[in-house]
Parts: sequence; structure tokens; C-alpha cells
Amino acid sequence: MTRNKRIGIISYSAFVLLPIYWLINMSFKSNEEITGGLSLWPQQFTFANYQVIFTDPSWYNGYFNSIYYVVLNSVITLVVALPAAYAFSRYKFVGDKHLFFWLLTNRMAPPAVFLLPFFQLYSSVGLFDTHIAVALAHCLFSVPLAVWILEGFMSAVPREIDETAYIDGYSFGHFFIRLFLPLISSGIGVTIFFSFMFSWVELLLARTLTSVNAKPIAAIMTRTIGASGVDWGVLAAAGVLTIIPGVLVIYFVRNHVAKGFALGRV
Repeated sequence: MTRNKRIGIISYSAFVLLPIYWLINMSFKSNEEITGGLSLWPQQFTFANYQVIFTDPSWYNGYFNSIYYVVLNSVITLVVALPAAYAFSRYKFVGDKHLFFWLLTNRMAPPAVFLLPFFQLYSSVGLFDTHIAVALAHCLFSVPLAVWILEGFMSAVPREIDETAYIDGYSFGHFFIRLFLPLISSGIGVTIFFSFMFSWVELLLARTLTSVNAKPIAAIMTRTIGASGVDWGVLAAAGVLTIIPGVLVIYFVRNHVAKGFALGRV
């Protein structure tokens, strides 16, 4: 690696990691120290901000709520997208290309477009302020992307494998689960990554479709703004803890995401 490349990588890494370091730095400071002036590290190291989050039910329940509907959304997305992608990959039917394009147009629309219909519908059927409500709303955006990603991975698998399995006496269910899915494991990993990331960071739908029981952590973080000002330390600690699930997901699917980029489908 040349000297210029090394300097470029170090500079870029410092640029990307500086906000994360500053967030961690603030999370171990008191509000007085944060607002009192600039310091590169905590002068009076404290865990009080994290203690607030781990001892206040309204805070840690926000994390449980977020993880609950995010995992639920990822599971529903896979269950729906896998057979749909297989149909687009293996069969030709009237309007298949138009239907495939229509699925992607749902992903192109901003969440605010569907906010009022979802709110009125869920309020009418009693799904408001539930985890399944947020998960289903997010599926409107995650399923089209999942179908598009999985269809590319499935199309890369030769059709002869399907035909050989049927000749050998495999039922469709046995073939699909035991033989076909392992061949597209990278595509499944990429799909889980994008579904999880979208649902984890999306705030507008999650905040509007919940009030108390399913309130996500991102919405609860706005509570730190009150008449007395902003509780910067607690807000920073909550931000640090919010990053951790995303980092873990990226760690476990990193190889699949890399292969997805290498195949040119992501």
C-alpha cells in the first residue's frame, strides 16, 4: 500500500469515526461538563447516564420494542419475499415485469405518503400501538427490496438444479428448504441486513403508529428535550446503545454483504 493511500484511508477513517467517538465521549460526561466547554475526554468520568437507561423502564423498554418489531419485520419479509422472488426467477406469467416494477415503485415512495392511511387503518382495526403494526408498515418498503435482491441471487442458480431435484424425487418443499435456500444463503444474509437496517433507523412510521406499549427507542430519545433543556448525557448514552444492534448485524452478515456486492446485485 502506497503512502498516499495509507494517508487517505487514515483520514477517511478519522472523519467517519470522529462523530462516534464524540458520542461515546459525551455519554460518560455530566451535562455540566458537556455544556461547560470543549474537552477531548471526560474530566469527571461517570456511568450515571447509562444507569438512567438501564434502571428506567421507559428507556430500556424502548430498546426491547424496537428490537421486537425489527426482528418481526425481518422474519415476515423473508417469509413473503422468498416465494415471491422464486416465482419471478423461475416462472414467466402475464405482467410479470410490470408487477416486478410496481413492487419497486413502493420502495421509491417516502414513508410519509403512507402515514395517514396506516394510522387510520390501524386505529380502526385495533392494531394501533402494537409491534405487528409497525412491522407490517415497514414490510411495505422492505419486501419489494427483498424480492429484488433475492430474485437476482435465485436467477444466478441454474435451473438444472431444480429439474435434477425433481427427477430425484424431492418434493418442492424439501427441495426449496434443504437444497435451494443454502445456495442463496448470501442473498438471505443481504436481505436480512437491509430489512433490519431500514426498520431499525426508520422513525416516522414507528413514532406515529405507536404511543406507549410499542414506542421505539428513537422516539423515546426525544423525551430528553424539556423545559430545563436537553439532557445531553443521557441522550448520548442512548445513542451509543442504539448503534450496538446495527454493529452486531453488520458483523454477522458482513461476508454475505461483501459477496452480494461482488455479485453486483446490491
